[in-house]
Amino acid sequence: MAAAVNFKTHVDQTCRAAEEFVNIYYETMDKRRRVLARLYLDKATLIWNGNAVSGQEALKEFFEMLPSSEFQVNMLDCQPVHEQATQSQTTVLVVTCGRVKFEGNKQRYFTQNFLLTAQATPTSTVWKIASDCFRFQDWAS
Repeated sequence: MAAAVNFKTHVDQTCRAAEEFVNIYYETMDKRRRVLARLYLDKATLIWNGNAVSGQEALKEFFEMLPSSEFQVNMLDCQPVHEQATQSQTTVLVVTCGRVKFEGNKQRYFTQNFLLTAQATPTSTVWKIASDCFRFQDWAS
């Protein structure tokens, strides 16, 4: 029973961290895009509608070329990834769905999956994006 309670506590902590992260991510995307790449690991990969972008410099360039945005997250789900699958690295899968309006374009539905990894420092834990997959859920017309 103790293991089940411990796991539930772990999941609850994970979900709180994921909610905080999602709020920071989309606020940064909409309002402070120039610093968005800092949320990613140095070797992180973003798959944006099937197109891969890897590394902080390439991510920074990619985000700067996107039109300004207004994201609205309608759904958030998360789960811890078993440590056997991540070489004992604390990792969380975060899935979001919602709507986004990029300047000059119509509003579109999207889903986004983040693989977050914990970067522990002596004073805190910072979550960084290891992998990110963004996809529109409707066809542009």
